[in-house]
Amino acid sequence: MAELLQLTSELKGIGFTSQRTRNRMVDRLTEAGISNQRVLEGLRQLPRHLFVDEALSHRAYEDTALPIGLGQTLSQPYIVARMTELLLEVEPAKALEIGTGSGFQCALLACLLPEVHSIERLEPLLEKARQRLKELGIKNARVIHGDGQMGLIKSAPFDGILVTAAPKEIPYELTEQLKEGGRLILPLGDKTQTLCVLDKKDGLLVRKDIEPVRFVPLLPGAC
Repeated sequence: MAELLQLTSELKGIGFTSQRTRNRMVDRLTEAGISNQRVLEGLRQLPRHLFVDEALSHRAYEDTALPIGLGQTLSQPYIVARMTELLLEVEPAKALEIGTGSGFQCALLACLLPEVHSIERLEPLLEKARQRLKELGIKNARVIHGDGQMGLIKSAPFDGILVTAAPKEIPYELTEQLKEGGRLILPLGDKTQTLCVLDKKDGLLVRKDIEPVRFVPLLPGAC
């Protein structure tokens, strides 16, 4: 974390935001029930304003989703924190993220885990996310252009898989790439969506519904 903070302090003129503003965001998350201190500290240190266009940087620490182009959004801080702390409960060493988007969730995971892989179907978003991770000096995250529904078989199995777009049904390929004892976290549904946790035990998936959510749909293919 210290190295990441030092790097971001050098990135002047890109919507710089004070530490006090970040602290207020973390305080709101704590009040909302986020309790994992590693997640909270990661969000305190990671400069969320660098993951949106400069015109929106002043809103980066509000608890709201923000547009990032091509019909996609940067999820609200609460959802990012909630999904991350649910993933950390299984103490993963290697995780797969489906839907890189702006790269913010990927960056947070890379601050907390040894190895992160992330797939994005929209190449313009992928290139921006790649550049942001490079500027932050994040080297343990690999970002790939591809179809997230198919996962990443060549790097499987994964201790944890986190999906940041909503499929109508649980993608079979992702469950196959999940390690025994691993955890899949995803929003599930169409008009009505639920954040779900699926733990792989004895080759079977044990499902737990967490709370209602709203995500963009998980679409097939890469473009």
